[in-house]
Amino acid sequence: MNNELKNLQPQILWKHFARLCAIPRPSKQEGKAVEFVKAFAVAQGLDYTVDAVGNVVIRKPATKGYENRPGVVLQSHLDMVPQKNGDVRHNFETDPIDAYVDGDWVKARGTTLGADNGIGVAAALAVLESEDVQHGPVEALFTIDEETGMTGANGLQAGVLKGSIFINLDSEEEGELCIGCAGGLNAKASIVYTEESVSKDTAAFKISLTGLKGGHSGADIHLGRGNANQLMVRFLWNAARKYNLRLASIEGGNLRNAIPREASAVVVVSASQTDKLKEDVTAFLHTVSTEFTGVESGIVFSAEPVALPAKVMTKPSLDNVLNTLYAMPNGAMRMIADMPEVVETSTNLAIVESDGKQVNVACLLRSAVDSAKNDLADKIMALFALSGNSAEMSEGYPGWKPNFDSNILKTMTAVYRKLYRKDPAVKVIHAGLECAIFGASYPDMDYISFGPTILHPHSPGEKVNIPSVAAFWDYLIETLKTVGC
Repeated sequence: MNNELKNLQPQILWKHFARLCAIPRPSKQEGKAVEFVKAFAVAQGLDYTVDAVGNVVIRKPATKGYENRPGVVLQSHLDMVPQKNGDVRHNFETDPIDAYVDGDWVKARGTTLGADNGIGVAAALAVLESEDVQHGPVEALFTIDEETGMTGANGLQAGVLKGSIFINLDSEEEGELCIGCAGGLNAKASIVYTEESVSKDTAAFKISLTGLKGGHSGADIHLGRGNANQLMVRFLWNAARKYNLRLASIEGGNLRNAIPREASAVVVVSASQTDKLKEDVTAFLHTVSTEFTGVESGIVFSAEPVALPAKVMTKPSLDNVLNTLYAMPNGAMRMIADMPEVVETSTNLAIVESDGKQVNVACLLRSAVDSAKNDLADKIMALFALSGNSAEMSEGYPGWKPNFDSNILKTMTAVYRKLYRKDPAVKVIHAGLECAIFGASYPDMDYISFGPTILHPHSPGEKVNIPSVAAFWDYLIETLKTVGC
């Protein structure tokens, strides 16, 4: 166990987070984390169940004198986003997270930390273990595969949970209460291309774009950060119109809900045009560095000679690929009129990858308005139709409609005011939360979400603020004590 983390306060929470850091748990491979929470339940003598998709529910009876309080569900997800810097050797399927303390923050060396949602999991485990926290009946729900498909939330059957209050522990700003979120829709498309042999008297280069911040495609999409796929295509589109550039391969991004930080392409140009290509690479780096001043500070854009590939895209195929990708919408499309600081609708050009026959594209569309989400989806399908290809939409999930008259909102507002002498911020967020899906199977539950301050989730810059975790814990245990009184 990481001793730095184990010694942080509250120890009962941080020790569980340290244990989670030692357990590989990328999305869709949470088996070891499932076994961990099952073993915990057995060690604590608590009743637990595992449903058909792998969600775990652990139940703890009310403390003495709280038997008649309403039941509370504490929910968090076991999986984490596996992102790392290109120069870091780390296997998310086998290696522990190398977490460390840096002042008031816990960070990871070159990878995502997993505070999203490991801190929520650790808090629920701490409540289940504690002999001092006063509460009514508690159910801790640990879901699987939240980050790549919300499989656990979609698979949870009606009737499993008995509580009437649902507290999601997956928000990322201390002092905020989330009561609504955007819905989402996955877009997948392919651009078919043909290849031809490489011409003589040519040279090949690998064009690489690294150093972008990336981030969460919901929480960070409005910050104007660079999208590696979009920027790489922009360069290639312009270069292909200046000289006889051909494309052998392109790839960037690997998760639909993470803003891509890195992209690369193998290109072929006439031997006489190599100096011009290098000049354009240098000029493009200067251009984008200037454009992103104050937003991105470490952009690296380079061209390195590589062996000639056997095949490249034909000129018509190249034009079709680059025109389609360059025209793809990306970023925040519209803000919520009554909450102009919150994004209403967005899309993230998340994954671009060629395989010798087609360029595969994946995006995540988000919107607080279903009709706007569907309109954006239609536009993307129309774009691919124009290029002679097709796009499909799948794995959609609904938005979570806010309830400003919620009893748990009133309770937690009063508790926060008591603890900190001010009101919490009440928010509707653009990121997706599982509450939106649970509402379909449990429409009568009272939902809310909160958490500590976590910055840059879904990127290797992810970090969690230590004092905010202590405040989050105090807020949680006081809420459990107060609910229903």
